[in-house]
Amino acid sequence: MNNLENQVCDVLRGTLGLGKMPLSADSPLLGALPQLDSMAVLALLTALEEYFGIAILDDEISARHFATVGTLTDFVQSKRP
Repeated sequence: MNNLENQVCDVLRGTLGLGKMPLSADSPLLGALPQLDSMAVLALLTALEEYFGIAILDDEISARHFATVGTLTDFVQSKRP
């Protein structure tokens, strides 16, 4: 697991209250974690923006970005300068 992926996992755990739940690039998110409902997605997006200093526009948000930890990490990477 790379550093960015570890950081995304830390934000996920903190935002969703997952404790020390093991997460990997293949860990499913949307539809697999009951904590990740529509309100939690908004909180997670805000947390990612603040943590990584990125801006996420409404029209960039897609369910495919929340399929797994890996897809979410790839999305965050695409938003970084």
